[in-house]
Amino acid sequence: MADLALYQYLLIGIIFIWSGFVRSGLGFGGAVLSLPFLLLVDNQPLVFLPLISVQLLIFSSITLVLNNRSSQSIGREHASTVDWPYLRYMLGIMIVPKLLGVLGLITLPADTLSIIIFSIVSIYAISYMVNKPFKSNSKFIDAVFLIVGGYISGTSLIGAPLIIAVAAQHVAREQLRDTLFALWFIFVAIKLGAFIYAGIDLQLIHHLWLLPCAGIGHVIGLRFHRHMLKAETPLFFRFLGGTLLAISMLGLWRALI
Repeated sequence: MADLALYQYLLIGIIFIWSGFVRSGLGFGGAVLSLPFLLLVDNQPLVFLPLISVQLLIFSSITLVLNNRSSQSIGREHASTVDWPYLRYMLGIMIVPKLLGVLGLITLPADTLSIIIFSIVSIYAISYMVNKPFKSNSKFIDAVFLIVGGYISGTSLIGAPLIIAVAAQHVAREQLRDTLFALWFIFVAIKLGAFIYAGIDLQLIHHLWLLPCAGIGHVIGLRFHRHMLKAETPLFFRFLGGTLLAISMLGLWRALI
């Protein structure tokens, strides 16, 4: 990132504000809803994925600690904002595909990984636009979604929609976001360990200005999340789907050409 133009740094900062907002507002999507934009600014997935990973690690842990302290302060000593039994169930299914995905991420070329990412995001975008997100109706399909979602999250951190298709049906709404945060924390720790082992630059110097950007979005997203718990917002997801599809088509054209 040392050789980018000023306008590219500005765009990256705005995108990370957006990433922080989506992450805390929805509990997922910090990567899937920002990585396509970042790759249009600079087509280097292995530059941005470590940045997104570190931010997810920091903000998910902060949110989990603060929410559980808040839960205890209002007299719910034994309550947790995380569904730990179901989290363990998901981890048992997803850990091996996750590790395989991490290995694939390190060995795939940047253009190939970009094509994979934009293709997957296009499918997610269409599902949002038609208001028919991925859903599972059996334990077998649950397992398939978790396996595929685990592998994709290992390759690019954008497997969340498939994972949520399962988790949203089995985890209480008020516990869903923090349960996902706990899952992302574990997965990101694995991914960062692989990055370090492979000698990939974590871009630590750029966190000095990107963490505040993500923090601004995070605070706004927390307020949005409180409203989300009270009302459904299909129009919001349709708008996101249309925007993502347009960006993904442009990204695919750029990667292929």
